[in-house]
Amino acid sequence: MDKENMKEEVMEALETVEDPELHIDIVNLGLVYGVDIDDEGNVKVTMTLTAMGCPLAGMINEMVETAVKSVEGVKSVEVNIVWNPPWSKDRMSRYAKMALGIH
Repeated sequence: MDKENMKEEVMEALETVEDPELHIDIVNLGLVYGVDIDDEGNVKVTMTLTAMGCPLAGMINEMVETAVKSVEGVKSVEVNIVWNPPWSKDRMSRYAKMALGIH
């Protein structure tokens, strides 16, 4: 599978990972900043959380790893949590904003 198709499948897999507090997936929340895949199938997901010190960070990290590993061809997963740029509601999809009642 080529990297573009694999990246698409990884993003689809990440849509199955819900923020446990907001019950919206991390892609629509705008928490995923990037997905990099090398030639061997090692995947690096760069993402953030809605708040620093999120008590559910470990759980979300595990959920991301499990989801990405479900994609055919993925050898390893690294989750890189960053705080820059900081997350804001502006990063959310229209769907997420509607689901949470944000205009």
